[in-house]
Amino acid sequence: MQALAMAILLFAAASAQPAGKVYETRVVASPILHREVRYTIYLPPDYENSSRSYPVVYLLHGYTDDNTGWLQFGEINRYADKAIAEGIIPPMIIVMPNGDSSWYINSYDGKENYEDFFVKEFMPSIEKTYRIKAEKRYRGIAGLSMGGFGTLIYSLKHPELFAAAAPLSAAVFDDDAMVTTPDNRYEAVFGQLFGRGLKDKARLNDAWYNNSILKIVDKKSADELRKVRYWIDCGDDDFLSKGNCLLHIALSAKGVAHEFRVRDGAHTWTYWRTGITDALKFIGDSFHQY
Repeated sequence: MQALAMAILLFAAASAQPAGKVYETRVVASPILHREVRYTIYLPPDYENSSRSYPVVYLLHGYTDDNTGWLQFGEINRYADKAIAEGIIPPMIIVMPNGDSSWYINSYDGKENYEDFFVKEFMPSIEKTYRIKAEKRYRGIAGLSMGGFGTLIYSLKHPELFAAAAPLSAAVFDDDAMVTTPDNRYEAVFGQLFGRGLKDKARLNDAWYNNSILKIVDKKSADELRKVRYWIDCGDDDFLSKGNCLLHIALSAKGVAHEFRVRDGAHTWTYWRTGITDALKFIGDSFHQY
């Protein structure tokens, strides 16, 4: 019995998975936004026992969630620990900022310049605070829904910052979707971003086109679009599948290589939890040399 107990203990010790460290709530003071912005951060298992610097992935939450969404509902620490232990992804730092309902962009009236904050204040602050390889080749971005939209906005507008982008169930809308959005929903969700009280085609203004994923892709050259590697993943039953398919078609029409996945599933945490490891692997592969 003693031998059996010892064998069980040895097996448990051998199979124990090293765990990364999570700080659920830290803050960055923002002069641009005139407030403190919360963030959650995952540090890989060997962070505190090494002196090396790490690649980083900025992981954006969806509409109505906050910086803790990927931790509480997505269990990102558990998936990252497992993927690192199995050699699927390299040890990496994962940073999850609180985006509120900003959609990660600058509002039309200048009252909420979240994009400016993210690029000019948040990233520099994070990359000075932690041991991060602060250069494009070691930096990725990912997110779900509104966070997928933010992922695309940042990678398309700032390709000099990111090696790879992995939007999951990204909120990609064509002009028709914006025009036909019911007035009450438009006002609640988009009015603060693109203009209050707008109806029908009046919504297709400069503020919208400056942040329309499909319009940005249309205006950029293929060479510009190839500066970032893209992993696009959306469920076949997701209400955002049309926009993601249109993005895939637009990139394909320009001859821009990218990964496009349509899996069985809807706009749910089950879908995102089962997709995040592949998304991180895609980004992690971008950090390698071949």
